Amino acid sequence: MRYVAALDVGTTTIDLLYPEVGFVEIDPDHLWRIIVKVIKDTLDHNKIDPKNIVCIGISSQRSSFITWNIKTGKYYHRFITWKDQRATALVKEWNQSLTMKGLRMGSRILYTFTRNKRFLAGSVLKFMNLQVTLKLVWVLQNIPGLREAASNGEVAFGGVDCWLLNKLTGKHIMDVSCASATGIFDPFTMEWADWALNILKLPRNIFPEVVDTAGNFGVIPKDIFGAEIPICCSMADQAASLFGSGCFKPGDLKITMGTGTFMNVNTGQEPHASVAGLYPIVGWRIGKEIVYVVEGSSSDTGILIDWAKSIGIVNNVSETSDMANSVKDTDGVYFVPAFSGLQAPINDYTAATGFFGLKPTTKKEHIVRALLESLVFRLQLLHECLCKETSFTYYKIK
Repeated sequence: MRYVAALDVGTTTIDLLYPEVGFVEIDPDHLWRIIVKVIKDTLDHNKIDPKNIVCIGISSQRSSFITWNIKTGKYYHRFITWKDQRATALVKEWNQSLTMKGLRMGSRILYTFTRNKRFLAGSVLKFMNLQVTLKLVWVLQNIPGLREAASNGEVAFGGVDCWLLNKLTGKHIMDVSCASATGIFDPFTMEWADWALNILKLPRNIFPEVVDTAGNFGVIPKDIFGAEIPICCSMADQAASLFGSGCFKPGDLKITMGTGTFMNVNTGQEPHASVAGLYPIVGWRIGKEIVYVVEGSSSDTGILIDWAKSIGIVNNVSETSDMANSVKDTDGVYFVPAFSGLQAPINDYTAATGFFGLKPTTKKEHIVRALLESLVFRLQLLHECLCKETSFTYYKIK
């Protein structure tokens, strides 16, 4: 029998490091070891000869990135994840800068005359902590020797997908779905964004070649798994979830609730220009077909349950439902899930987490119910935002 292998490198099941307040990292050496181990263990457990693996596809978390030396392969820092907050001050500084104000004003004027959606998106453009953009600026400013090495053509930049493909095949490539989630790739032009590279002084030579979602990504050499295995697909996790859910028609919608919550809508062959903090990304490009997606997100979902467990509000995840259902309501208690600020449509990255309405009658069960209800409220906000900004009729959610 022949097999197709699939590897998902997400966030929820990977050990994260918190070396400083606001820093959220992944050790690349550890990540490499567990990826190799998972694949080998799967083959061994199911008694599958690696020679019978026809090909492998990869789905990976987005907007976590690393830089490494092209000649030696050594990395300059650990993976800086999409949940990392180290660039918060830079995000605030740049969003309030004259440069960004001028860019937004110029885009507004151009949109008035051209009605080009790209300029509509530019008229409300803001940097976000979720994106790679200003965290990459941070590492170029703070990692000794990195900018100089980049100037000498010695540095490669990549997400988890790009780094893994490089480790497996030696290629420096990234598919369009992963590239578009960085904030440095322009989905309207389908190229690395010149405006971002220029104003942020990001060296163009560090970025990978952007390729189709499906195709020839190279071959894993025999010495890793015991046989040569072609890689035929690499895709961002949320795009892969949309594809895997069968959301192939414009207006098809899916929700993923893991470490964060992501609401994605297939917008067909046109990128959506949002004025409320939703953002257009590329779902996939296969041959001549390009499918765009509009995405709204809430960064804090699974982490809220982990936090509640860590401070003793609940003993385990399985009891949260029973605790919440043991009371008829929250007794007026509300919870704001904002460890990473509040994303669309509120777009306040300085927002803080907190309970409101606590009183002497408040029980632990009320607190748990308020925490769970906050996740639903964030979903509802995203759904209302999508309904206001798009003309699709949503008959079902996957």
